[in-house]
Amino acid sequence: MSKIKSAFENGKAFIAFITCGDPDLETTAAAVKAAVDNGADLIELGIPFSDPTAEGPVIQGANLRALSGGITTDKIFSFVKELRKNVEIPMVFMTYSNVVFSYGAEKFISTCRDIEIDGLILPDLPFEEKEEFLPTCHKYGVDLISLIAPTSENRIAMIAKEAEGFLYIVSSLGVTGMRNEIKTDLASIVKVIRENTDLPCAIGFGISTPEQVKKMADISDGAIVGSAIIKILEKYGKEAPKHIGEYVKTMKDAIK
Repeated sequence: MSKIKSAFENGKAFIAFITCGDPDLETTAAAVKAAVDNGADLIELGIPFSDPTAEGPVIQGANLRALSGGITTDKIFSFVKELRKNVEIPMVFMTYSNVVFSYGAEKFISTCRDIEIDGLILPDLPFEEKEEFLPTCHKYGVDLISLIAPTSENRIAMIAKEAEGFLYIVSSLGVTGMRNEIKTDLASIVKVIRENTDLPCAIGFGISTPEQVKKMADISDGAIVGSAIIKILEKYGKEAPKHIGEYVKTMKDAIK
């Protein structure tokens, strides 16, 4: 049983996404700590991939910066093991199926358990193909987190019924990135989820302002922010953690 549920036990959850190794792992550690100290309830750690199909230019840039800095999956595993000495809240990896495949699924997922990673988000893994990883995830107690997109329509109930950890609702079509407004009818998606599971659901993709985060948290159990945090890293580099802390605080305050 993972700790993911605990992220949603103190009101609405704020989930922060941070790419490992952008610009270096020292900065990643400080950014995670700043986010946690300022109210983040769950951390999504991105394992960089050379062809991140779901990502917009901001997170693609972070992936490329991290990879050109020499980041590897093994380095990230060692890093998380150290990070766990100071970070108690749930943490999940977000990466691509290819990263898990090329590392070896059994080895990858068993290491997740060893370093206390609570879940795995693979945006390019179709719901119909999750059996590829699910038995191994169950074997090691790592939640395979499902995504529900506006295009899921008649599959929402089915995905919700079989979900674990939490449900990641993709707010809008296309890739990650900041948006001025989110027009998807998310309330009706959440309604179907609520009818089929007791698991918490959080909305991500395109959220960057306190107004947006409040609106999304009002509809669901929490909000996920990635590109806006990565933009701060891009702008401030090694000085970013302080600014990330301030940003997370304004977002968390908005959903209290």
